[in-house]
Amino acid sequence: MRPLAFLNARLVCPAGGEREGALLVVDEAIAATGTIDIPSHAEVIDCNGAHLAPAIVDLGVRAIDLPAFHAGGIVRVGLMPDQSPVLDEPGAVQRAALIGRPDLWIHPIAAATRALAGVELGEMALTHAAGARAVGTGARWIADSGVMRRVLAYAADLGLPVIAHAEDGGLTGNAVATAGETATRMGLPSAPSLAEPLAIARDLLLAEETGARLHLREVTTAAGFKLVRAAKRRGVAVTCGITPAHLLLSDIAMSDFRTFLRLSPPLRDESDRQAALAALADGTIDVLCSGHDPRGPEEKRLPFADATPGMAGAETLLALSLGLVRDERLSLDRLFALLAANPARLLGVETGTLEVGRPADLLVFDRDAPWQIDGDRFRARAGNTPFDGLPVQGKVVQLFKGGRALA
Repeated sequence: MRPLAFLNARLVCPAGGEREGALLVVDEAIAATGTIDIPSHAEVIDCNGAHLAPAIVDLGVRAIDLPAFHAGGIVRVGLMPDQSPVLDEPGAVQRAALIGRPDLWIHPIAAATRALAGVELGEMALTHAAGARAVGTGARWIADSGVMRRVLAYAADLGLPVIAHAEDGGLTGNAVATAGETATRMGLPSAPSLAEPLAIARDLLLAEETGARLHLREVTTAAGFKLVRAAKRRGVAVTCGITPAHLLLSDIAMSDFRTFLRLSPPLRDESDRQAALAALADGTIDVLCSGHDPRGPEEKRLPFADATPGMAGAETLLALSLGLVRDERLSLDRLFALLAANPARLLGVETGTLEVGRPADLLVFDRDAPWQIDGDRFRARAGNTPFDGLPVQGKVVQLFKGGRALA
């Protein structure tokens, strides 16, 4: 490949901050930033003042949806184990790791237990050797504390993080909403938000005892954030994530029974949403993810309680996250720590910053470009977005994987 020189860019790096400058790519890696010497045979890209940042690493997607990922500035994904077949054996993990190349890098999250049933431990060493970057409980909580302790201990021995779903299944049962005024008015089966901190408390104690790295895929309650914050202070190796939906919407948005708002975990009340914004501001939240889970009309055009939870989030992740910057909830470089550097570090991938030597996974974007979210025009498999019709700002201009243009 010819060297690639990006000029007149606004560089955004989680490690180096935000500044004007240029960037040089040689042999698929970042060779220089700031003021650069341009080789005579280099291809030159004039960014015309647009922002240049690390491409997004989306942790915890449920489906491989290449057009949607590229439209959203995503070149690497952590794939959840809830696939068909479940990612609980080396062959399935290896196939998952290879199917996206060269346009997408898939980092499989192997099943922590066989068939995600929460009973027998998965073949973690074998799946790790086959390409798994983490192990996870999928969309389920492991109810047996003895099993969860063994999962964490085994993963710690292998140096793998455990990505856990934090909702006590004994409390949630068949609930589809958070208990409260909205669920009562709608007549929906609901569960108390306490289900989340109960699960978090147990898993934190087990992670502390085993020395394991624990990532709570989504934390959405004030009590949950309080537990994570306290655990971090005492040195527990815990991180947590959230989607823009849980930062921007409360359960009040469900009042018209629109099934695109049926999510897992469910939307919480306004006090929990405000606690999530506070956790974003104080650094308790480590990862912003799309929760990408495209579902067609056969799964969404149903009564609310019968619809499948999930949202198509990949194409809106960047724009909705940039809204948090405009609202002064966080800085632009911190945003890309949440979108790229932190998920990459969690998965053990040497990307997510604009530091010299890192892979040239790059995103050129116009942070002010206006557009309106329209699920019917999504490139995703389905357009089940809870933000349909919302005006936003921020669009992908160009996307590069290892210095090769994708979009």
